[in-house]
Amino acid sequence: MVDITNKNTTLRTAVAQAVVMVSKQETITAIENDTVPKGNVFAMSKAAGLLGVKRTPDILPDCHPLPIEFTGVEYKIDGLEITVLFTVKTIYKTGVEVEAMHGASVVALNMYDMLKPIDKGIEIHAIKLLKKKGGKSDFKDSFRKDLKAAVVVCSDTISAGHKEDRAGKAIINKLESCDVKISEYVIIPDETEDIQQKARTYQEQGIDMVIYTGGTGLSGRDVTPEALLPLLDRRIPGIEEAIRSYGQERMPFAMLSRSIAGTIGNTLVLALPGSTNGAKESMDAIFPAVLHSFRILKGARHD
Repeated sequence: MVDITNKNTTLRTAVAQAVVMVSKQETITAIENDTVPKGNVFAMSKAAGLLGVKRTPDILPDCHPLPIEFTGVEYKIDGLEITVLFTVKTIYKTGVEVEAMHGASVVALNMYDMLKPIDKGIEIHAIKLLKKKGGKSDFKDSFRKDLKAAVVVCSDTISAGHKEDRAGKAIINKLESCDVKISEYVIIPDETEDIQQKARTYQEQGIDMVIYTGGTGLSGRDVTPEALLPLLDRRIPGIEEAIRSYGQERMPFAMLSRSIAGTIGNTLVLALPGSTNGAKESMDAIFPAVLHSFRILKGARHD
């Protein structure tokens, strides 16, 4: 199956349809009057759909098992057509489009099975997804496409040439996937003055984001938060909490990171862990949703 361990948990919704076409008005009348020999068609078909949607990963090998937290079934009769609307909701890492379509299919098949003794001309049409919501694309901000970022690696070891940087490059890869232009990528030692000078310079140059990696741990040379905090106009605790929460779900030492987030003027400043996995997971935790901050900084509404 596709690896979804890097995805964020969000509210996911999908609505699918199936259309059951009967061949005569008498069938519709029997459904409405509850005189179908096999029982109440709508109630039993709804029950079949509720059972079926929860078995979706048992039938489709690449479908992830996930908690089904809401299922709704609606029927609309138009002439000889009965449209089944099947809604599924979950709070999880992946969407429920397939579950919704599977549920609609099961409802339609159960209707077929119950109605075939009284109508030999039944057909099932138009099983399709009508809408979905809650995936990454729903939170990708489209306000600006000209954002620029500077990536600063804070490490005595890497700046001295004793080790290759991987964390900074992981950050750059994520930024580029979000259409953010890299204005500068630089490696500096763990020195307070150097860290502060970079933040001031980039803010004066109008760089939208300055992302530091390294120096957020607990060793004596980890001074990135202490260097940046006096410069910040405002901290953004929610970003910091999201980073640590995401990391803690993946490894028990994430709580020891002292990642910070805030603004200097209209420049967003992030200080992320120096390990490759720590930096990558921190970026996965907040991008692309964090780009929405630039809409707010410009005075736009959240909606």
